[in-house]
Amino acid sequence: MAREFTKNMFVMLVSIMVGAIIITFFVADIVNHSKIETLNIEHVAEIRDINSINENFTNYYLQGSITMDSAREIREVANYHFDFALFWYNNALVNTTGTFTQKCIENCTDAMVTYMTSHQKFTDSKPYFEEAKTFTDKARYIEVLGYYISFAQSGENITLLRYNASNYLKRAAENLSLGNMENVTILMGSFNLTELLYTGQLQAYESQKDQIDSYLFFDTIREPH
Repeated sequence: MAREFTKNMFVMLVSIMVGAIIITFFVADIVNHSKIETLNIEHVAEIRDINSINENFTNYYLQGSITMDSAREIREVANYHFDFALFWYNNALVNTTGTFTQKCIENCTDAMVTYMTSHQKFTDSKPYFEEAKTFTDKARYIEVLGYYISFAQSGENITLLRYNASNYLKRAAENLSLGNMENVTILMGSFNLTELLYTGQLQAYESQKDQIDSYLFFDTIREPH
């Protein structure tokens, strides 16, 4: 009887141990699954955050680039009006007819409006590049965004100088048509000084333009190099 009792106790003990092991296994499995699900959720959130950062960076960079490209194109149109204004002014000096001075004045007016539009576009592009910098910690990206900001500033400078030069030329043409040669001389002195400043600023603008035009911003090689 004692032996049977001992045998039953042993079987029960083994059963309890096996049950405990099985329960421990299931508990561990549930815990592991819970950890895996938590990690998956965290990884998905991290990936979502990374994608959001990349999307914001790209979005602000592209908006800045589009605005800057528009500023550059509008500036070329302004240059067209400016060159014609100067052409008609020089003709008016030789043949002081109202036709030449009027054409000069009209082109100066168009140039002033267009230069100011371009100037504003250059100004508008800078905040986009500044904002893009907040979505990257890559030194090379931050560096090149600095190039874009500097270029935009140069664009602001030269368009404002050309706006002023167009204004001086317009007023000179108006005084030329009235025969006020003393005013013409003063205004053309201011015009020439402004053009001299423009030439100096244009060198920086062209240098920075070549710098950003030749820069491969989005590298096709993904590995560090």
